[in-house]
Amino acid sequence: MEQFFTSEAISALLTLTFLEIVLGIDNILFISIITQKLDDKQQKLASNIGLFLAMLLRIVLLFGISFVIQMQSSLLIIDNSWIQSNINGQAIILFLGGIFLLYKSTHEIFEKIEVDVSLESEKPVKLSLSKAIVQITLLNIVFSFDSILTAVGMTNGIQNALPIMVIAIIVSVGIMMIFMKPVSSFIQKHPSLQILGLSFLILIGFMLITESAHLSETVIFDNEVGAIPKGYLYFAISFSLGIEFLNMKIKTRKNKLKL
Repeated sequence: MEQFFTSEAISALLTLTFLEIVLGIDNILFISIITQKLDDKQQKLASNIGLFLAMLLRIVLLFGISFVIQMQSSLLIIDNSWIQSNINGQAIILFLGGIFLLYKSTHEIFEKIEVDVSLESEKPVKLSLSKAIVQITLLNIVFSFDSILTAVGMTNGIQNALPIMVIAIIVSVGIMMIFMKPVSSFIQKHPSLQILGLSFLILIGFMLITESAHLSETVIFDNEVGAIPKGYLYFAISFSLGIEFLNMKIKTRKNKLKL
């Protein structure tokens, strides 16, 4: 028991919890946008189910980490004059997840911008609870793989790494459940943030595709596909959000001056 209260264990737990929350931003954005199409009574239920499934999938994958590692073995080899690749199970899951994110995000942007919703006779598109949960679960599978691989890499060599990772996942999901409702409400009140969030998901989808190519050691025209550092991605997201919040503050100030 004392091994859980060492400086190394506590530091790993805090760092991993923070990392899980950061990686969970993708989940929060996607769940917020998907649940907007549900009835008001079902939105909170779908959000909690989505986050609970995210936690459950991560814990199951942790205990089945040997299965995750086995998915690194090559399933298909492509070798010709312009492309070489050793495709494995992890790469396939990330690739399919990236494609799904690209499709879903662009489809949502199309609905919000191109579809004429000004006609009062037309009711807004609604989504059933079961379909929303299926979509959330599909993305949870992809995000869970990414999260677990990162967590395992961080805790490599630390004693009692498995319990620390489980505790970090439970705590991070609990924190996300607490802030899910205010974040979702805030996004719904500001349509520009919805478009920005969907744009982030397109960026993340593209990152997942390049990550799948990197895991497959893909070489195109003698150039190896490298992984996009997540720090660059989250810096771009943070910078864009900062600019958007400044624009919102300026808009609010102008509205007050008009009154």
